[in-house]
Amino acid sequence: MPWKMCKALAGAGALALLLASGSAMAQQKLTIATVNNADMIIMQRLSKDFEKESGIALDWVVLEENVLRQRVTTDIATNGGQFDVLTIGTYEVPIWGAQDWLLPIDGLPADYDLDDVLKPVRDGLSHDGKLYALPFYAESSMTFYRKDLFEKAGLTMPEQPTYDQIKEFAAKLHDPSHEIYGMCLRGKPGWGENMAFVGPLVNTYGGRWFDESWNPTIDTPAWKEAITFYVDLLKNYGPPGAPSNGHNENRALFASGKCAMWIDATSAAGYLYNPKDSTVSDKVAFAQAPIAKSPKGNHWLWSWALAVPKSTKSPDAAKKFIAWATSKAYIEKVAKSDGWTVVPPGTRSSTYANAEYQKAAPFASFVLKAIETADPNDATVEKVPYTGVQFVGIPEFQAIGTEVGQQIAAALAGSETIDAALKASQDAADRAVTQGGYK
Repeated sequence: MPWKMCKALAGAGALALLLASGSAMAQQKLTIATVNNADMIIMQRLSKDFEKESGIALDWVVLEENVLRQRVTTDIATNGGQFDVLTIGTYEVPIWGAQDWLLPIDGLPADYDLDDVLKPVRDGLSHDGKLYALPFYAESSMTFYRKDLFEKAGLTMPEQPTYDQIKEFAAKLHDPSHEIYGMCLRGKPGWGENMAFVGPLVNTYGGRWFDESWNPTIDTPAWKEAITFYVDLLKNYGPPGAPSNGHNENRALFASGKCAMWIDATSAAGYLYNPKDSTVSDKVAFAQAPIAKSPKGNHWLWSWALAVPKSTKSPDAAKKFIAWATSKAYIEKVAKSDGWTVVPPGTRSSTYANAEYQKAAPFASFVLKAIETADPNDATVEKVPYTGVQFVGIPEFQAIGTEVGQQIAAALAGSETIDAALKASQDAADRAVTQGGYK
């Protein structure tokens, strides 16, 4: 073969190899499991910028909250390696960090400014002083209400309402003939759905999940009083189909003008105040989460965070993405594309110190205070052996909370009595902690 032809072929081969190598690099892909909340939908849309900047392709698996939890729990417990980035929360992170299922967060870019992340949120995503996830947004709970309906009815929402007052307001504002319902609340079963509301409700009624010896305390007067109140409130003044409504369904109902009041996550405030998303953006107002017999544990603390499982085959790329998605620069990117009202809340001091955010988000200082005052270590009237406001920080709680959530939903739907639901919940919790060796 002539030398020139050999040289040409060699050059062509080298070029093909180079192109193949470049193509392989461009095809590095991360599979991200996340929840179908509004903030995550924005993240998915804006992440095209990350793909362009990094050359890393992103494959999104966006799931309803209960399904997400099942999928990621199964995957990580079996070392399945299906996902490179997990959207999990302050319940899972410390437990999975202790199990050595997550990679610790280290090697962050110099401009990430970890100290800017609110301390309660960092602490909730740590185990033994090690951080195992970065917060995408964080939240507590609050009361949203229609100020126009309150004014029309001659009602005044106190800064700190009681549940008795809430029930009185709901009765006066309930107008189903005009598709306005006195109260919207989570009814969809799940430890992170209806039980995220029910847990704090039980706390403020003086109840708890377990006593100091890990005996379940669900079949008790405090729980019965709290659940009876909850069921009566939604049956009399809630929207149709309340047992099927979770956070997203209630948010849509409120944003479309169909709820006079809604007690739920502070993270919904940006959505409800955004005229692009909410027909009542100029009519919504807020107050603290209600109390009953005690102020303890009446508002929760939660963060949806991004973590990297040990089973990932692309740890560096995964860490690069979660740092990008939780950075100051990302918050500014959201502000530029969608407005300051809807930037991911609850994570950074710099967000709450930003004059533009304060101007756009009248709820900013209120939300910050709610997050900073929620105390997972002191959320009940009587002492308990666990941490957590709206959950119990043990691995077994996911199953316990799901089972109890199904029983409470059945009581709300009328297919089971409250007494029967609490008895079945008590038995399920007792079996779980007995089998887990807590007793």
